[in-house]
Amino acid sequence: MVSFQREVHTVNGNKIVMYTAGQGQPLLFLHGAGTFHGFEFAGKWAENYRVLLPYHPGFGESEDDPTMLDMHDYVMHYVDLLDALGIEKVNLVGFSLGGGLAARFATEHGHRVIKLALVGPAGLRDKEHPTTDVMALPPEQLPGLLVSNFDVIKRHLPEKPDLDFMAARYREATTVARLLWERPWDRKLPRQLHRLKMPTLLLWGEEDKITPAQQAKLWKTLVPNADVQIFQGAGHLVLDEKPEAVIAIERFLG
Repeated sequence: MVSFQREVHTVNGNKIVMYTAGQGQPLLFLHGAGTFHGFEFAGKWAENYRVLLPYHPGFGESEDDPTMLDMHDYVMHYVDLLDALGIEKVNLVGFSLGGGLAARFATEHGHRVIKLALVGPAGLRDKEHPTTDVMALPPEQLPGLLVSNFDVIKRHLPEKPDLDFMAARYREATTVARLLWERPWDRKLPRQLHRLKMPTLLLWGEEDKITPAQQAKLWKTLVPNADVQIFQGAGHLVLDEKPEAVIAIERFLG
C-alpha cells in the first residue's frame, strides 16, 4: 500500500499541508468542498506519478486565508505553490469544487497543464440540470446525496461526531460559503473554456446528485475535443465508489 508523506509549505505567509507519494510526472489533485472522506483512491496514481494532494486554504489541515474571496485567488495560490515547489508543468485532476478550480487554472495557465481531468466539476450554470445548492441542505442530508452506495463513505462518518469533526466541517462550509454564497457559478468560465487546448477528460458518476451527470453535455459543448466517461452505479464521489474511474484517469494521463 502506498504511503503518503505529509509536507508543510508556506505560501504567501500561510501554512499549507500537502501529502505526496510516488515518482514521475507530477499529478496535482484539487479536492472538492469537503475532505472528510480522504484521498485513498489516489494511491493507485502514485504507482506511476508523483502525486500531490494539497489541502486548499481553509480546508483540512491547511490554514485559512480570509482574504481569498474568489476562485481566481485560489488559482493564483496554486501558481505560487507550484513556483515554490519548482514545478513547471503538472497533470491536473480536479474534483467538484476543485474541478471548477482546475478548469479555471487551465484556462489562465494552460502552458503549465500537461493533461486535464475534471471529475463531476462544479462551476457552470446548467438551467436544465442545476447543481444542488449544498449550502441550503441540512448537514445530515448531505452524505446520503454524495454516493450511490452509502457503505462506501459510512466508515468515514463517526456514529457520534465529536467537536473536532463538527468544527472541521463547519470551517470548510464557511470557506465554501465565502467563495460561493454570492457567486454559486463562474459567470466568466463559459467564455473561457475554449482555451483548454490540452487533452481533457470529463468524468462523472451516473447517479451524481450534486453536479448531475447531464451537465457533461454542456461542458462538452464548451471544451474543445474533450472526452467524456460516465460510470454507472456511482454518485458524486465516483473516485471513491469506482476503482475503474481511478484507473480511467490513470490511462488517460498515460
